[in-house]
Amino acid sequence: MKFRPLHDRVLVRRVETEEKTAGGIIIPDTAQEKPSEGVIVAAGTGVRRDDGSVVALELKAGDRVLFGKWGGTEVKIDGEDLLIMKESDILGVIEGAAPKGKKKK
Repeated sequence: MKFRPLHDRVLVRRVETEEKTAGGIIIPDTAQEKPSEGVIVAAGTGVRRDDGSVVALELKAGDRVLFGKWGGTEVKIDGEDLLIMKESDILGVIEGAAPKGKKKK
């Protein structure tokens, strides 16, 4: 299934953090916080102004982003847990960072 967010919304896949501390202690799933880092899967066309013009989004598919802990709406698409949120809910883009951790399934 293909999904395209509307207007100023983006579809985000959470990126899992390590399940083990630097000292080697394994953190159980119940004690882990939800990651606030993700990758943009799809982005809408942009915000429509009052005069009818459309301002394109700064985000694009593949951008690695940070967002608030409670941001977005959780959805399940093709069996994968994803988030839909407004571009304004994104705190920033991580540039030049190598991917760390693993993606959540």
